[in-house]
Amino acid sequence: MRVTVFGATGYIGGRLVPELLAGGHQVRVMARTPAKLDDVPWHDDVEIFAGDIGREDDVAAALAGQDVLYYLVHSLVRRDFVAVDRLAAQRVARVASRAGLQRIVYLGGIIPDVDELSPHLRSRAEVGEILRGSGVPTAELRAAVILGSGSASFEMLRYLAERLPAMITPKWVHNRIQPIAVRDVLHYLVCAADLPSDVNRAFDIGGPDVLTYLQMMRKYAVIAGLPRRLVLPVPVLTPWLSAQWVNLVTPVPRAIAVPLMESLIHEVVCADHDIATYIADPGGGLIDVERAIELALRRIRNLDVPTRWSDATPALIPSDPLPSDPEWSGGSLYTDERELDTSAAPQAVWEVIEAIGGEHGWYSFPLAWSVRGWIDRLSGGVGLRRGRRDPRRLRVGEALDWWRVETIDRPRLLRLRAEMRVPGRAWLELAVAPGPDGGATYRQRAVFAPNGLAGHAYWAMISPFHDVIFAGMARNITGEAVRRDR
Repeated sequence: MRVTVFGATGYIGGRLVPELLAGGHQVRVMARTPAKLDDVPWHDDVEIFAGDIGREDDVAAALAGQDVLYYLVHSLVRRDFVAVDRLAAQRVARVASRAGLQRIVYLGGIIPDVDELSPHLRSRAEVGEILRGSGVPTAELRAAVILGSGSASFEMLRYLAERLPAMITPKWVHNRIQPIAVRDVLHYLVCAADLPSDVNRAFDIGGPDVLTYLQMMRKYAVIAGLPRRLVLPVPVLTPWLSAQWVNLVTPVPRAIAVPLMESLIHEVVCADHDIATYIADPGGGLIDVERAIELALRRIRNLDVPTRWSDATPALIPSDPLPSDPEWSGGSLYTDERELDTSAAPQAVWEVIEAIGGEHGWYSFPLAWSVRGWIDRLSGGVGLRRGRRDPRRLRVGEALDWWRVETIDRPRLLRLRAEMRVPGRAWLELAVAPGPDGGATYRQRAVFAPNGLAGHAYWAMISPFHDVIFAGMARNITGEAVRRDR
């Protein structure tokens, strides 16, 4: 079949595309920033269409001549995500009906049978209802907690279990959940393309285990070889307060933690297993919680995490200027530029540049970086805890601590865009070129576009520290390159 995937740069989409290719489908993906897909292993096997789901003409062009649409889009990190997701779903529903698609496949969340849903779950249900009402047969697959390396749910579970030997927990940790392994989610998604044309409904999908969140945390601790966790439940820790705690302890920022916590105040268990009427369980059966945790940990330890939850964070809109634009269109611009010649080979310098961040750190004043990261976390930002997907190689669009990889011109230039909370927009460029007398020339540029008076004041406040932080970074990066070269 001819298949279009919306959301291929996200956690599930990035794993679904190779599964669809393996199933013999012709795959087209639409991405607002196609460069995000430059380094994925399936890049040359798909048709990549540059477009934005916010533009109806782009959606129409992406769906023209196609049979199936996989809709894996959400705007959870935005405060207005409910309205944004509603409008996007309505737009896609209109276009899909005109395009004559055979099927839409949408991944949503299990909807508990309660009077009042969280905004997150209410939005997921609304999107499914809009798509099912499009006139195109739609399979809405509803999953609760998805367990897999790099998923937001798994990262939250992992950090809570590993970082806190004793936890004060709200009563929702005793609510039952029905997790599902990401491999099983992909199985159902791929097979849903072949559902009969009269199937237009939602299906709950879950693994074989129903357990409480507390039981799942304790299973993780056993599998990871951790001592038994002491848990002190309290009845007054609200989902909002829980999200602040998750924001501090895990890589999951408050913008995502709040809707996730709000969704856990109700039990999320499959109401039925009707999906088995149309799609057989995977060979060997559905993966249980213990096996799902083992598989996820193995991928993490083997540095084999193809996608992460943080990869899906929206990039800048196309009209936003880049710091390398010949004419800056955003007003005032502050820069801090450094250049050093080194005896190290250009390739050695580049290897240090591309491995920056995460466990390798930022090569300058670790305490200052750590304090700034904690300040960002306390204010609801992403902080430094997101780390890296791979210790040596980066991809355009992925998260790197509090930065987003915006450009890689390997082996010459790495440009990072800041996602920390600052009164303006900030970039960091690290570049290398052959030196005039052999060796290499390392160039480093920090760029800041202030937003109002607060932005100008912020730059003035941090400027005295630049000689320590940025000069030290340049010296230490070139020094590390020399050591590696030797």
